[in-house]
Amino acid sequence: MPAPDPAALAFLRNRRSRPAKTLGLPVPTRDALRPLLEAALRTPDYGKLEPWRLIVLERGALQRLGALVADRGAALGRDTDDIAKARRAFDDAHLAVAVVESPVPSDKVPAIEQSYSAGAVCLGLLNAALAAGWGANWLSGWPAHDRGFVETGLGLGSTERVAGIVHIGTETVVPPDRPRPDMEARTTWLSE
Repeated sequence: MPAPDPAALAFLRNRRSRPAKTLGLPVPTRDALRPLLEAALRTPDYGKLEPWRLIVLERGALQRLGALVADRGAALGRDTDDIAKARRAFDDAHLAVAVVESPVPSDKVPAIEQSYSAGAVCLGLLNAALAAGWGANWLSGWPAHDRGFVETGLGLGSTERVAGIVHIGTETVVPPDRPRPDMEARTTWLSE
């Protein structure tokens, strides 16, 4: 029989992201962040390719990226409200981690499985931060998908993409729970 971990299962069944705009100070120190990053990197990784990397964004970098959002948004002709909303995600943040998908050429591991692995790093980091008592949220938004922004602001290579940006901080407001998926409606059982 398996050895259950009821506390871990209860956490996973009740976990709740915290809106990034409600996260404040303090944020984890570098020493407090390291175990969360280590936990995130214990992710499914078929072929052990490690097709991802992390960029820790501290306050100064987030402010620089907020200004770049404004510049890129204007250059792309984006709506001013859209630019302002995207910029706030950086301007109001104190700590975030960009999870970068860094595909590795492989005859054995399809690119899509490498993408899934990078997404699993995002979820692992989000859950590690929440389990450690921090508030956390996994975001992306249009800047994360704009080549000019990610290459200039984050130094991504031409084959790299942002899988997500995980914001971490102290929860300032407890959000209400939200409706959860109906497991029975979303699950098919096959016996034969």
